[in-house]
Amino acid sequence: MNIKDYNEYLKEVIRLLESVVITEKGQELSYSDGIERIINALSATRQAHRQLFFAGNGGSAAIAGHMTADYLKNAHMRTVSLYDSPVLTCLGNDYGYEYVFSKQLDMMAERGDLLIAISSSGNSQNIVNAIEIVKGLKGTVITFTGFEKTNRVRGMGDINVYVPCSSFGKVESIHQLIMQQVVDEMMEREED
Repeated sequence: MNIKDYNEYLKEVIRLLESVVITEKGQELSYSDGIERIINALSATRQAHRQLFFAGNGGSAAIAGHMTADYLKNAHMRTVSLYDSPVLTCLGNDYGYEYVFSKQLDMMAERGDLLIAISSSGNSQNIVNAIEIVKGLKGTVITFTGFEKTNRVRGMGDINVYVPCSSFGKVESIHQLIMQQVVDEMMEREED
């Protein structure tokens, strides 16, 4: 790719953003209504002094770590990191990698907490297990997925954000962009 192609890449990113599907309880929402529902869920969690967790693998883990910091600092939420290296390696070694998030959530999450589950493929077992723990605690789950529209995670959340694309980088970029838009909007509303 040469530098002259950046417009084509940006057009593809915009096309993907315009193709995002957000659902709540199986009902498709407009993009703006979906973002509003996400903001409302996060605001309710903050007002109730509940915790916010992010879970993801690989590039999604990088997004989760970044958003853990942004939502703490900028949205003033009680975020908890699930990415302490000794904890991850301990739980991965003792229970298996599919339980690295769910074991932590089982010990730390409480009724009313919120999990943002990020999985480009939507088929990561450790993400499925994490969602099941939070749902069992009557918590709220927001999912961010891509690839196949029938992926396992896509229908597990209270609110589900789906990017119809099979490129990890592009799906992750759209996930990051949407989460950043949400936290920026929350900051702007606090300033008003």
